[in-house]
Amino acid sequence: MDRIPFGVRQLDTTLGGGAPTGSVVLVAGEGGAGSREFLQTSTLLNALAETDPELHDLYYGDLAAEANPPEEVHFISFTAGERRFAREVGATMEPEIVDAGMEAVRYHDLSEQYFHQSPVPRDWYADATADIRDMRARQERDDILGELGSRLSEHAPGNLVVIDSISDLVSTAGRDQNLDWTDVAFLVKGLQKGADQWNGVILVHVNQETVSQTEYGQLVDGVDGTLEFQWASGGSTRARTLVVKQFRGVLSALDSENIVQFETEVGDGGFDISDVRKIR
Repeated sequence: MDRIPFGVRQLDTTLGGGAPTGSVVLVAGEGGAGSREFLQTSTLLNALAETDPELHDLYYGDLAAEANPPEEVHFISFTAGERRFAREVGATMEPEIVDAGMEAVRYHDLSEQYFHQSPVPRDWYADATADIRDMRARQERDDILGELGSRLSEHAPGNLVVIDSISDLVSTAGRDQNLDWTDVAFLVKGLQKGADQWNGVILVHVNQETVSQTEYGQLVDGVDGTLEFQWASGGSTRARTLVVKQFRGVLSALDSENIVQFETEVGDGGFDISDVRKIR
């Protein structure tokens, strides 16, 4: 089975190379527990394979036999621009990774659609060079889900797409009369249907603290795999941990090795695995 790597070598090796193509993976966690750093690392390390193979080999190493980097890497944000994303990753990762990786990241900023019906002043999020009349007409034609769907239909086939974050749509459902939680749940289900045809991998981020247990269960039920990032307490210290909650066609690899949890860390090379907890 063909795999697209997550960009975290030890995790990819354990899972047979990464995520099977055609997968939708929910990346969920508590605030600060590492889920966002995981997304950033996955984005940049996969992009690095395109722009600088030698640097990719230095920070990642050899790919598994069944793993191939995606043709393109797309990052979709509802609230943040590309410059902010670059600053965030630059605060933790080596500048050479950020500089080379960002060259290949196709960044999609949907702030115009997201904030269009909000009280946020237009000049805070709109492109200053855009014609206001053209922008207003475009926003009236395409709501946030419609615009997201258009971007996915065009760019998801064969590629890695990172969506950051479903939590933003959850907050929108509370104030937008044209969007409610059912739409968000259907979107995730639809992603799984589309991914079967696109043959790429889609990573969908959610902050667990923004959804109820029932809503979270619906999200988990609508995807192929779920990676949960949690804080674990051990004595006087707290550690970031990763649990593969479920993953169709992949979880058996962890079961066979009795792996129950990964201890993680964030270093100059991005998100990484520091230890593996097994059933003794």
